[in-house]
Amino acid sequence: MKKALTLLTILLLAVQFGFSQQKAINYGSNAAVGKYYNIRGFKMYCEVYGQGKPLLMIHGNGGSINNFAKIIPYFAKKYKVIVADSRAQGRSADSKDPLSFEMMADDYAVLLDTMHISKAYIIGWSDGGINALLIAMRHPQKVIKLASTGANLWPDSTALIPSLWKDMQKQYAASKNKVWETAKEKNAWKIFLLDYLQPNIPLSALKAIKCPSLIICGDHDLIPIEHTVLIYQHIAKANLWVVPNSGHGTLIEHTDDFDRNVNEFFTRKK
Repeated sequence: MKKALTLLTILLLAVQFGFSQQKAINYGSNAAVGKYYNIRGFKMYCEVYGQGKPLLMIHGNGGSINNFAKIIPYFAKKYKVIVADSRAQGRSADSKDPLSFEMMADDYAVLLDTMHISKAYIIGWSDGGINALLIAMRHPQKVIKLASTGANLWPDSTALIPSLWKDMQKQYAASKNKVWETAKEKNAWKIFLLDYLQPNIPLSALKAIKCPSLIICGDHDLIPIEHTVLIYQHIAKANLWVVPNSGHGTLIEHTDDFDRNVNEFFTRKK
């Protein structure tokens, strides 16, 4: 009995140690796995976790790798998770103008090529969801399946909730004539303009998406449900998931459901 208890104690300590090690990972600033790649004129910061089929995660406006800290551990047990800071965000510095979603989608396609990955699953959140759609449109051979949550196709009060769009209009009016003095201020304005002026994707363009797609939003998202439904309706192999009791952060607010449902979609034969 004493030997059995000792073994149980050791196992419990091992589990606790493993959990503490997992919790200690600083996603987005992990020197043990972080690496820069020369991608189309800038250095793109990337981290890789786990083994298996490749899964690319793309964050939202002004975000970073760390936005996926809650879901990386789950998916890294099943996939080779590739997560990077988009151009001009996080650790991926880029002082050039202008910035576009098409540019970023092409960046990610080149990142996969540079890593010798022919195709991948994709999870995109917010701006990353837009990029996921554009990669599937512009580089269809690179995408196995995609899950896009909180994406919009154009910038106005039909694609963003009216209160958000009104706030963005006020911010633009107050700042459009400012002279930005620091590189940080200039970059922040560039990132704001990305969402204020873009994307500009016609519904008809979604016909180019041939891969199975899971289109997601929260039931009180920053993107109106009606707009998300339009995206779903114009993709041939699309599935729709409106997450109950969720805002824009579906993968943060309902992590377990998000992990389970997205993985089930990715592993489904069709």
